[in-house]
Amino acid sequence: GLLTMRAVEVMGAADVVLYDRLVSEEILRLINPAARMVYVGKRTSFHTRPQPEIHALLAQLATHDGFRTVVRLKGGDPYVFGRGGEEMEYLEERGIEVRCVPGITSAAGIGAELGIPLTHRGVATSVRFLTGHLRAEADPTGGDLADVEMVVGPKTTLVIYMGLATLPNMAQRLIAQGLDRRTPAVAVERGTTPDQRQVFAALEDLPEQVSAAALESPTLIVIGGVVALSRHWKRQFSAVPAAGAAERRP
Repeated sequence: GLLTMRAVEVMGAADVVLYDRLVSEEILRLINPAARMVYVGKRTSFHTRPQPEIHALLAQLATHDGFRTVVRLKGGDPYVFGRGGEEMEYLEERGIEVRCVPGITSAAGIGAELGIPLTHRGVATSVRFLTGHLRAEADPTGGDLADVEMVVGPKTTLVIYMGLATLPNMAQRLIAQGLDRRTPAVAVERGTTPDQRQVFAALEDLPEQVSAAALESPTLIVIGGVVALSRHWKRQFSAVPAAGAAERRP
């Protein structure tokens, strides 16, 4: 339950809440019991409502005379691959006031959980957030993903959101662009929840090990020297990285 005090305050005053699939039951219990609840969750290849319909529903509810506070509740931070910016633009273009309450993005929560600092003196001087998710019209092999040559660096931490399906292609392209194939990496399913599972492996081994462990969405991927700072990496590997294995949250 990683949540800010401001978020709890707003949820407690909500008249209507549109919530996503990744919002836990523990957090839902903090919402005003009298609030109207609207599920708008998504998972890969299945959306209960398409995004344009969510936009229209937000506008409709926000202009309803009986609702003073309409909350769009998301897992993580709404402005980090959460489509919060799109929803804000749609509403503001229609004269509707929007206030964003920052969330704790999965990169920060998972990094803290596993003991992986996203930056670390002498190891990583920058961090890049990437999306591995493909649009419906995109190349299914991952060919239209971010230009990896723009992100590869020996002291850069790469964090890939929604990258499970395109991990094999992404790993190949990163290695082809010069990233050491033995770079430490981890894939984390359902991070910071009781169902968390993680696979630590060298980058070249990660796709095979993730497949063997049958990780499912949502899975976050972290690649870089900082991964080797984790106590889990140190416990699992000797000085020379080897193939990984799935591990449940301790």
